[in-house]
Amino acid sequence: MTLRHPVERGGTQRGRFAQLAAKSSHFTSSPAFFVVCLALIAFFLAAHFAHLPLAWQLMAGDLMAAVTLLLLALLKNSELRAEHAIQRKLDALAAALLESHEGRGGQAAEDLKKVIRLEEET
Repeated sequence: MTLRHPVERGGTQRGRFAQLAAKSSHFTSSPAFFVVCLALIAFFLAAHFAHLPLAWQLMAGDLMAAVTLLLLALLKNSELRAEHAIQRKLDALAAALLESHEGRGGQAAEDLKKVIRLEEET
């Protein structure tokens, strides 16, 4: 286990957790996950209002807490990745602007193209 920034772990290839986090992030932003959450809330409310045994009510609450913790971990992972990507782009922009202002072109402009992925959009 490492305490480094998630983007700085493992070089250019994504690890298993990064792949899982990306897939989970796509799923949790889908209408299907919203339906799953509504079903979980309906189960919680039904268990409470139907006066089901306490074990069922606790299970419903524990399921909601588990989903909440998983979503928090995914959200934090996505936030750190987005923060790092934005910082890389800002650094590349600043370096390219500085080179342009000083009247020299070169590596910063190429780095800027790479960071904002201009070649992928054309």
